Amino acid sequence: MMWFLMCVGLLIGGYFVYGAFVEKVFGINAQRQTPAFTKTDGVDFVPMSKGKVYLIQLLNIAGVGPIFGPILGALYGPAAMLWIVFGCIFAGAVHDYFSGMLSVRNGGQSVPNLAGKYLGKGAKHFMNVFAIILLLLVGVVFISAPAGLLGKLTGWDVSIFLGVIFAYYLIATIVPVDKIIGRLYPFFGALLLFMSIGLTIAIIVSSEHTLLPGFEAGDFLTNLNPNDMPLWPALFITIACGAVSGFHATQSPLMARCVENESNGRFVFFGAMIGEGVIALIWCAIALSFFGGVEGLNAGMAGNPANVVYEASTGLLGAVGGFMAILGVIVLPITSGDTAFRSARLILSEFFKMPQTELPKRLMLAIPLFIMGAILTQVDFGVIWRYFGVANQTTAVMMLWTASAYLLRHNKFHWICTAPAMFMTTVVVSFLLSSQTLGAGLPITVSTIAGIVTTAVLASLIIIKTKGKGDEGVIEEA
Repeated sequence: MMWFLMCVGLLIGGYFVYGAFVEKVFGINAQRQTPAFTKTDGVDFVPMSKGKVYLIQLLNIAGVGPIFGPILGALYGPAAMLWIVFGCIFAGAVHDYFSGMLSVRNGGQSVPNLAGKYLGKGAKHFMNVFAIILLLLVGVVFISAPAGLLGKLTGWDVSIFLGVIFAYYLIATIVPVDKIIGRLYPFFGALLLFMSIGLTIAIIVSSEHTLLPGFEAGDFLTNLNPNDMPLWPALFITIACGAVSGFHATQSPLMARCVENESNGRFVFFGAMIGEGVIALIWCAIALSFFGGVEGLNAGMAGNPANVVYEASTGLLGAVGGFMAILGVIVLPITSGDTAFRSARLILSEFFKMPQTELPKRLMLAIPLFIMGAILTQVDFGVIWRYFGVANQTTAVMMLWTASAYLLRHNKFHWICTAPAMFMTTVVVSFLLSSQTLGAGLPITVSTIAGIVTTAVLASLIIIKTKGKGDEGVIEEA
């Protein structure tokens, strides 16, 4: 319990200490009007209170990733918890803060336009394609996972739930943001809180289970994976949501269009990521605790993290409480999947310069996205998840370099973004070169050296080309 509470304490402390430092480096201006007021359209640009925007942001980013990812990552042992804590504070929360606040500073623009402004047109074109692919993968992952759980819970055909969720996604994608998302998410938030707090208390007071049983301090730095999977760099791809996730860069601009004041940014963007980190930490600890360690977890999972969710929820909270907890797990991906398709629609609208105030124009972009999503649901979930993980972290790399370039242009302390950008670039390149299924299958030593060299070259180019260049078109002080 001591290790778990210490990890939670570090996350909360990271919000107050490091979050305040990041906010100071960025330099908020509470007097500047945000896009919620300067571009109000009643559809996507709608002013909302700080609490409501925070809750929506948390539910937007906290899909199935901060549950399934940490469960899969728990196979490596308590080292997964360290990555969640430090990755969340120094990479994920920084990534989310800048993806949100740079959007606020640039009229609510999406990540491809931000990448284009600060990294060049090539980055913009790359991100336009890559972001749409990522969002489609997210939408499919966040349809398949809850549909599968609902099928397991009810015994009904999964295809029924696929159809129902798709129909909901289409409606949520095209209606004004405050009509469904703004009204239903407070209820979903209560369900999320019940799930997280209820499971944590249940595992602590349980007479049958012990929190992190048999683990010692040295295990936090040891790879305990029973399947002989290498910790580097696979752990940092496996646990994305909950540590650092590029998907969040596509979601933050949605709430950047609704934030009423720049001073709300740390609570909404940095704070929501810390909240997701706590959720990831809880599920990582439950996965390691409920089955008595990594060997038991590996057997209980049977290749599907949904089995862990079902067994742990019903085993710790009983039939009724387990049902409510599983509903919370189902709600998380659904409340991220709908905004994934919404983000894709808005990115396309910016690319085609097509205003979205009229319903027919929203449908013109949304329907093709859903057709492609429906096709992708026929692909094996495991395959989709692997590609999602790599695409996710590659997007995070691009967003971190975008934020770094912004700080370099204004001669600010860019290392808060450059350092995590360099680390994640090394992770992605090393993984792609070493992976037997998605990459070149090179030896891990060769792949890591190549990753370090690639990162060093990329960092040097960005620093040399952007430092002190200025930020044309954006007035930094109101």
